[in-house]
Amino acid sequence: MKKAFLLLFVIFSVQTICAQKEPVIISIKNDASAPVINKNIYGHFAEHLGRCIYGGFFVGDTSKIPNTNGVRNDIIKALKELKIPNLRWPGGCFADTYHWKDGIGPKEQRPTIVNQWWGGVTEDNSFGTHDFLNLCEVLGAEPYLSGNVGSGTVQEFADWIQYANFGGKSPMSDLRKKNGRTEPWKVKYWGIGNEAWGCGGNMTAEYYAGEYRKFATFMADWNNSGGINRIASGANSSDYNWTEVLMKNIPLNMLGGVGVHHYSVIDWNKKGDAVNFSEEQYFKTMQQALKMEELVTKHAAVMDKYDPEKKVAMVVDEWGGWYDVEKGTNSGFLYQQNTIRDAVLAGATLNIFNNHADRVRMANLAQCVNVLQAVILTDKTKMILTPTYHVMQMYNVHQDAKLLPLSFNSPLYTLKDQTIPAVSASASKDKNGAVHISLVNIDAVNKHKIEIDVKDLTSKNFTASILTASKLQDHNSFENPNKIVPVAFKGFENKKGKLEIIIPPFSVLVLEGK
Repeated sequence: MKKAFLLLFVIFSVQTICAQKEPVIISIKNDASAPVINKNIYGHFAEHLGRCIYGGFFVGDTSKIPNTNGVRNDIIKALKELKIPNLRWPGGCFADTYHWKDGIGPKEQRPTIVNQWWGGVTEDNSFGTHDFLNLCEVLGAEPYLSGNVGSGTVQEFADWIQYANFGGKSPMSDLRKKNGRTEPWKVKYWGIGNEAWGCGGNMTAEYYAGEYRKFATFMADWNNSGGINRIASGANSSDYNWTEVLMKNIPLNMLGGVGVHHYSVIDWNKKGDAVNFSEEQYFKTMQQALKMEELVTKHAAVMDKYDPEKKVAMVVDEWGGWYDVEKGTNSGFLYQQNTIRDAVLAGATLNIFNNHADRVRMANLAQCVNVLQAVILTDKTKMILTPTYHVMQMYNVHQDAKLLPLSFNSPLYTLKDQTIPAVSASASKDKNGAVHISLVNIDAVNKHKIEIDVKDLTSKNFTASILTASKLQDHNSFENPNKIVPVAFKGFENKKGKLEIIIPPFSVLVLEGK
């Protein structure tokens, strides 16, 4: 009996080893009915939190740091190169304590408030509506304003919309002109509150649905006919009932989008260090990141029940990795470093969004500068781009490109009897006919061989770039800002219409075919 068991064990072990050596076969379907990947999936988020706005974006127009109307020029340049499609502001939790009229008019006359959510610091309101919307114009990005539902009023919200969008004569447009802006900004995306289930008011789904309907009714163009797109404060991660209640109780013609928030957190009580982490912590972080596939699928299934034509967008307007703050920094400022782990997390998450482009049509990485999984970090005059920045820049080729559906069986990344998929992928074809294939090897130990049949694609000549590092904890620092940057990748061959690729551990790879 023992011999038989031992023989079976040996056979199983040999099969497992052989299976690991087998290439991952990826099939690409050139499907005319596939959706276009909305560029807004690559959106960002800027909250009045820590050094995101003050000491990040905004240094003031008297600063010696080169700036445009107080916003750092190096950040503007970096975000333009990232092709940032939209920017969400002013929160986050801060949104439901923010009263927009405090942030307009002469800066020296603006009232101060206490930022009760993030560090208990004094907010002087020197960065307000004009500063933000003018910044979006400079960036060529759509502004996404989160309105105050938790502590605000319907009238206050309606006035903000009139102030930002109305071109004729009215009390709010007259006030805007008095403050130096003649033409309206025509803001399209409006969030009706933020995390209404938590810091936005601790509401039940049923109560919030009623509040949403009330606020939406008093917003101009309330049928979403093109001028305004309303976005509901959505579910906390796997709260599918929240999505169900909103879809059931809010008329579809009042809904432009329904939000979902999900952070890749190991343990909310002990999140772990952003740099000094173990492989086990890396594995658990990626386990949480890959949960996005399940969340998007299940929330989409709920939405499909009430909206089979997929008119309402899923908006994942907060996502990313969340770790303990850097030692010696304010715990309420959420400042953390950014390693190759975050690059892998970003690449895998964006692949999920791309592959669900029929429903996911906007997403916002949290957050843009100096907070959580930031793409930019600053230290006085210095600025660095993080590994996450480089992934989003590599992936911006997918913006507004047609999805090319993929099918493959991923090998498994195993650690202590737990497994997650080792390979993540998505592909698209842009308007010029160029094909882009994004691959992520999540495995922290093993390289993987991948074969992609491209005979049916018009693309023949392929090039590639890769982002990787020598160890999981590697990151860019102010002393070594270019430790992790994309480089040309030569580890593939095109053999008679079949790409053969060897992708190293914890790597993000983008292939381009023309």
